[in-house]
Amino acid sequence: MRPERLTPSGAHPNNRPSAQPRPGAHDGWAAKAPARTARDRARRELSQNFLRDAETVHRVVRAAALGPDDLVLEVGAGEGPLTVRLAAVCRAVEAYELDPRLADRLRARRAAGGPWRRVRVVHGDFRAAVPPAEPFAVVGNIPYAITSDVVDWCLRAPGLTAATLVTQWEYARKRTGDYGRWSLLTVRTWPEFHWRLLGRIDRRRFRPVPRVDSGLLRLERRPVPLLPAPDAARYRALVEYGFTGVGGSLFASLCRRYPTDRVAAALAACGVERGAVVGHVHPDQWVALFRRLEPPAESRRRPRRAAPRW
Repeated sequence: MRPERLTPSGAHPNNRPSAQPRPGAHDGWAAKAPARTARDRARRELSQNFLRDAETVHRVVRAAALGPDDLVLEVGAGEGPLTVRLAAVCRAVEAYELDPRLADRLRARRAAGGPWRRVRVVHGDFRAAVPPAEPFAVVGNIPYAITSDVVDWCLRAPGLTAATLVTQWEYARKRTGDYGRWSLLTVRTWPEFHWRLLGRIDRRRFRPVPRVDSGLLRLERRPVPLLPAPDAARYRALVEYGFTGVGGSLFASLCRRYPTDRVAAALAACGVERGAVVGHVHPDQWVALFRRLEPPAESRRRPRRAAPRW
């Protein structure tokens, strides 16, 4: 009798498992994901991730360091957990919300009285808001998609005292030098604004849960700028020139604009190595370099000649 033939796996050839059909392959339909509702689409379009954790809400309010006489503009009020906490510690809150459904819900809550009486709900895009004439602060759990626009708005608003913003973790680290590098925007605005990273917020504190963690970013206008107003434009011009990266190092870039010995002396006095790239230079060192490379604006003005006496 001939021995029974086995497959390499040890199974009898007549006992091989038959191929299983894919689900939906032969029944005339294919499995589909549930259709997105209008609410789902709105959340995606408006980049809505609501802050639901009470401890984190308190943390944001504490970081804002508000007083009873302060006016606050809130970016993206959403369902209002941060709104009511802000209203409890300040004079008035202007809550901006682009979603009409949420804006109506926020207005309805004013009937509850208490801190809600100090809230004015604005249905609209915060980026189109006209800055108040009086001093004010900005606070918000801002949509990741418009972070740069909101920050630019804050920097341009003359009455802004401070902005306390929940942003994407990577953005907050980038703007505050937490990667060991400094961005052009931070260095340009450093004489007027102090940028601080106040910690990380776990993504599980939000609903729906976003893909990345958030950071608590604090932007404060300095009571007294590090440079006088007449020098501001020249400082920005120096920074923008240095960030062009011409020559591969800050020393090489500045030598195209100033005498080499003068640049070398300025870098040494400010503690900047010759081979340092622009991103590794601290904003305070940029201010110090400007003071050494550029004469004060007042000294650049030529004195008027006295009228001759006859």
